[in-house]
Amino acid sequence: MVASQVPDDSSRQELDALWRATQDRLQASVPDSTFKLWLEPLKAAGTDGDTLYLTAPESIRAWAERRYASLIAEALADSGTPLRRVSFGAATGGDGETTSSVELNPNYTFDRFVIGPSNRLAHGAALAVAEAPSEAYNPLFLHGPPGLGKTHLLAAIANYLGDNAPGLSVRYTTAESFTNEFVAALRSAGNEAFKARYRDIDVLLIDDVQFLEGKPHTEEEFFHTFNVLYESGSQLVLSADRIPSELSTLASRLRDRFEWGLTVAVEPPNLATRLTVLRHLVRESGVEIADSGALAELANRIDANVRQLHGALTRVLAHASLMARPLSSELIAEVIPRARSAQATSVEEIQQQVAERFGISRAELVGSSRAATPLRARQVAILLTRELTDLSLPQIGRLYGGRDHSTVLNSLRRIEAAVDDDSDLAGRVQELRDAIHNPTGN
Repeated sequence: MVASQVPDDSSRQELDALWRATQDRLQASVPDSTFKLWLEPLKAAGTDGDTLYLTAPESIRAWAERRYASLIAEALADSGTPLRRVSFGAATGGDGETTSSVELNPNYTFDRFVIGPSNRLAHGAALAVAEAPSEAYNPLFLHGPPGLGKTHLLAAIANYLGDNAPGLSVRYTTAESFTNEFVAALRSAGNEAFKARYRDIDVLLIDDVQFLEGKPHTEEEFFHTFNVLYESGSQLVLSADRIPSELSTLASRLRDRFEWGLTVAVEPPNLATRLTVLRHLVRESGVEIADSGALAELANRIDANVRQLHGALTRVLAHASLMARPLSSELIAEVIPRARSAQATSVEEIQQQVAERFGISRAELVGSSRAATPLRARQVAILLTRELTDLSLPQIGRLYGGRDHSTVLNSLRRIEAAVDDDSDLAGRVQELRDAIHNPTGN
């Protein structure tokens, strides 16, 4: 079944029937109390491409998404439909306004953004847009791998305008949230309210526009939203993990529009920038450093992105606190493995290590099996491939059974959430990192 994202009576009935059948499968696979608490309240809102959109009461949405999205996707796959992914939105009220929103991080400001050669142009362009919306670069399109500061810059623009131009209407969101709101608005006949929310504004900032790939109805809506805002002189700021021309499954008319203004890369930080970031984080934490070379040791060991740098420092500080030891080069060497260049780590090596650790073959790892062990192993391998190589998401997808960009991104989100929740899994992933970094055991 391929249901329309705007269900008429017949397709609405078809979608409801599919969701009832899916819930029957779910009820048979979990305890009754779990089903009634977390799965029974979910409602099917619509579809777009191969994604099923669900609404949920705000009180359970985050937990249901984190814990049960994979299980729901498996139940969908078993039903024989083309639907393979699940996305959640909040339940809507009677006026069609969604109760969910993307919260702005108040710490994401220009003052707190560490500038270096890799991001100087992006920072300057973002600041120019904040100081003179619609007069500098329109649209401004920032691109680069995750964890390099794109979200920080978009939020910094929104925070700057909130402080210095309170008369302007500004909306910051993600492409995923835009999609969820659109689907929910259609289901509740609140489409006009949705359009007013996104088209009658002065500045629109959309993060992760690559999420629009494979969602033709949402893509169409965003195309018209873009046109209305651009033609009315409103400022648009967009971010993605790739340049517009590499968003291959987006319609060419959208890719062309993304390039009408200024396109700027945000690249991995160099050593000097990484050191500056670490000094800034340590200064904020109030932790004393035992020796002058400690931060340089950490900066040399983590060379991928700022997010990983922050995570590595957090791990070191946790070990220092738990073991009552000072933050020193010696402690960092014990806790954080030395980084290897992307070229030194091959995908074959990652796949072999993960397959062996999970007791499956490489063919099962990259295949289509949705059994629990191969699925989890595949997610871990994709995570490590993303971390330890410089491959793009589409390139990674091709190496894991021809999966598309959206599927890879979905896998990453699910495994990152699982690692956060499961200390045993987190330890297993860290052991794999160590083994891949140091295959000889030296």
